[in-house]
Amino acid sequence: MTTEKISIFDTTLRDGEQSPGCSMNLPEKIRMARQLESLGVDIIEAGFPIASQDDAESVRRVAQEIQGPTVAALARCTTADIECAGQAITPARRGRIHTFIATSDLHLERKLRISRDQCIETAVKAVTLARQFTDDVQFSAEDATRSDMGFLTTIVKAVIAAGATTINLPDTVGYCTPDEIEHFFKTIRASVDAGDAIVYSTHCHDDLGLAVANSIAALHGGARQVECTINGIGERAGNASLEELTMALKVREGIYGLHTGIDGKRLFPTSRLLSSITGMPIPRNKAIVGENAFAHESGIHQHGMLKHHSTYEIMRPHDVGMSRTNLVLGKHSGRAALRERIKELGFDLSDTELTRVFNDFKALADKKKELFDGDIEALVLKHEVETAGPWALENLHVVSDSSKFGTGRVVLRHADGRIVSQESSGDGPVDAALKAIEQATGVFAKLRKFEVRSVTVGEDAQGEAVLTCDYNGRSYRGTSVTTDIVESSARAFVEIVNAIETSRRRTADAGDVPAAAV
Repeated sequence: MTTEKISIFDTTLRDGEQSPGCSMNLPEKIRMARQLESLGVDIIEAGFPIASQDDAESVRRVAQEIQGPTVAALARCTTADIECAGQAITPARRGRIHTFIATSDLHLERKLRISRDQCIETAVKAVTLARQFTDDVQFSAEDATRSDMGFLTTIVKAVIAAGATTINLPDTVGYCTPDEIEHFFKTIRASVDAGDAIVYSTHCHDDLGLAVANSIAALHGGARQVECTINGIGERAGNASLEELTMALKVREGIYGLHTGIDGKRLFPTSRLLSSITGMPIPRNKAIVGENAFAHESGIHQHGMLKHHSTYEIMRPHDVGMSRTNLVLGKHSGRAALRERIKELGFDLSDTELTRVFNDFKALADKKKELFDGDIEALVLKHEVETAGPWALENLHVVSDSSKFGTGRVVLRHADGRIVSQESSGDGPVDAALKAIEQATGVFAKLRKFEVRSVTVGEDAQGEAVLTCDYNGRSYRGTSVTTDIVESSARAFVEIVNAIETSRRRTADAGDVPAAAV
């Protein structure tokens, strides 16, 4: 059976990053972009360059690093936005400017305060300018699904005439149902009649839990590009989940007649990498990549699985890169065995990276008798997302008594060679350790969220600590994994201190630009 390929437009680094608590620094964005490239996405939306100098630099660096996918930059329909986006994508082998303006009467009247004619004029000027930087220009009609169909048709025709090659019609507030959005795309395509030269794109939000269903319905309506994010992160309830969408098309390829270029075996490690970077845990019952996605507790289900896996599984764990073997490694396991296990888990490491992970593996094996897949994965992710900075935790000593305050003493090394020792007390060992770090570094941040979870099983399991702190009106997040949750908490807080120190040296943001909601 012949199937048609659709393009996957990943906006994890742009729309996904707008999800509260999911901001990423430059090294994290580059690492995530490389992972998306290996996953096989067609377009990576790397950011919104006009938002800040940091964002512009992130887009430029991703454009430099990425060789396969098209690198897109978002821009409002303004000269400054488009020029900034055009400069940011200059290093890309294939660069795209994605420009947008709202088209619903609600947005035109209440938000933009412009007429329909002004909207069309603004959009045409923006697309015309964008074509001076690249021949790959995408136009998005924000709040398209709540726009007047006649006006929407008019503006789509106008921007196509101006040079737009991709037309994105987003369900910005997640209001549509599958039947509505399929009819919507069919109507627009019939009204515009641009032939095969124009690619129609769908961008669905999950406010009613219909983002993936609506995206597939839009494909039925003629869309051939889907905008989505890893783990479905994004504003409010999020975006269409890339892993759910692509596996739905793969498992039911005979029904849909469509396929993607996504390497399913890299879905799980990509999902875990993003979770580790953002500190946003993957729900156990999350489709495709959740811990329970291939778990069977019911006796009837277990009986069926013993007979044949297809009784209760429509896909296999290894189809999405999730290992079921849970091969146990220990202190006597060698470098080659570790490399093979890392490869089976979906990660590719250089020799230098493998050496760093192997050294940590040996140190951890001295503390734990058995190391499971989750332990190996945590070691890999630790090196991939760790934040550089001036402070390093050399030693931690805590004492806790249920009838008294806890005490903590830390020894920190600064990049300038200083060794700082500080002791403090607090309401328990974690509080005491964090206060000692604050006093030692002079960075006093407000702890807003504190999460701890077990990476694997058993009394000696590694514990992952995720801390979110506020400092000078900005939010910072730190993560760490060790066999001691107090140590994990302290190291996560040092990561936050380093991020704050780094931000102090950064160039101030270029203007106050609101987040884009497409």
